[in-house]
Amino acid sequence: MGPLIGITTRPRLVQASGGEMWADTVSHTYRNSVARAGGLPILLAPVKDGAVPSVLDRVDGLLMTGGGDVDPDLYGGTRIKEMYGIDPTRDRFELALAREAHRRKMPVLAICRGIQILNVALGGSLIEDIPNEIGSDFHSKIGPEVFEAFQNVSIDESCGLAALVGATSIGVNSIHHQALRQVAAGIHPVAWADDGVIEAIEADDPEWPLIGVQWHPEYLSEVEDDPSRRIFSAFIENATRARVATA
Repeated sequence: MGPLIGITTRPRLVQASGGEMWADTVSHTYRNSVARAGGLPILLAPVKDGAVPSVLDRVDGLLMTGGGDVDPDLYGGTRIKEMYGIDPTRDRFELALAREAHRRKMPVLAICRGIQILNVALGGSLIEDIPNEIGSDFHSKIGPEVFEAFQNVSIDESCGLAALVGATSIGVNSIHHQALRQVAAGIHPVAWADDGVIEAIEADDPEWPLIGVQWHPEYLSEVEDDPSRRIFSAFIENATRARVATA
């Protein structure tokens, strides 16, 4: 039996028997990617901060997913009209998850919003809106393009990600308007888009198996993109080792 992977959820309005109501959801692409790599996916709905250690006691790895923007009040940012999907309950839960996973050196795969909330949890800040600040407009493509590797990312040749994907330049998709600004202590950037936006991070501590990417490998994994499948395979391998170590 593969390692148990906790996947953070996103609040969405769905149509249910009682009419439209809020639900804690996750795209099937995350679930599929974890299962394809040999993990057992379970969904994590928000709980009180004090219960977070008990939640992480029960999983072998943490997958922090994409979604709405992080509240700018949490990193000293400015609230602007381009922001969307801010959810204080989700923010609070994921901040607690990120800090506890960091404390434990738990295997983490952080995707898009995932690396943003992780960075904020550890003391970093975010660019509130890339088009307004940097001028680039190629970072947020939705629809069929999420399954296409249309953007170039350059990877530091000495980092673990380069070894993992077997390349120092790869094509990725891009579905975000925010990005890391000030990188938190304990993590460092290892990949960049052509405009300088940070596209991947790793931990300073080699004992913490952290993979953080700004793009969405869960979509590209659906179309057999090799680097994306390698990312999920490495994450599941990390979680498997952690499970064996604590058995």
